[in-house]
Amino acid sequence: MTAALLSLTLFLASGQFAPQQAGSEPLAPLLEARVQTLGKELRCAVCQGLSVADSPSSMARAQLDKIRELVAEGKSDQEVRDYFVARYGEWVLLQPRAEGLNLFVWLGPVALLLGGAFVIYRQVRRPPEPSAPADSAPPAATPSNDSEDLYLAAVRRELDQ
Repeated sequence: MTAALLSLTLFLASGQFAPQQAGSEPLAPLLEARVQTLGKELRCAVCQGLSVADSPSSMARAQLDKIRELVAEGKSDQEVRDYFVARYGEWVLLQPRAEGLNLFVWLGPVALLLGGAFVIYRQVRRPPEPSAPADSAPPAATPSNDSEDLYLAAVRRELDQ
């Protein structure tokens, strides 16, 4: 029992159970700021809606290391984004581009807002319906045509049988 507890204590103290952290050294402050900005624009490949800069996963740390490597090579911000889009698809961008089918994502809420405003405007501007005078009786129900009478007569014959 003591050997098992000692083994468990040594294992936990060694830190081998924790995910690996970023392996690369930070760059110069100006370049590191670019790395962090790009990291906030790219989605972590394994997390739900977190950016690479905000995610604690080892995959995000690896992606941040790759961003750091590309920035150190002198790549522009767009080239770094294109690198990740080529590997993971446009899903990796936290803010999709406003072009093609993505344009519907950007314009959809605006169109719904304008449509709702138009409906509200029409309801407010609608003229009030004239009300019937209080002393007049409602019109008596009169059959509109003979086909209704024939139908009613057929139903009554069926019910009498």
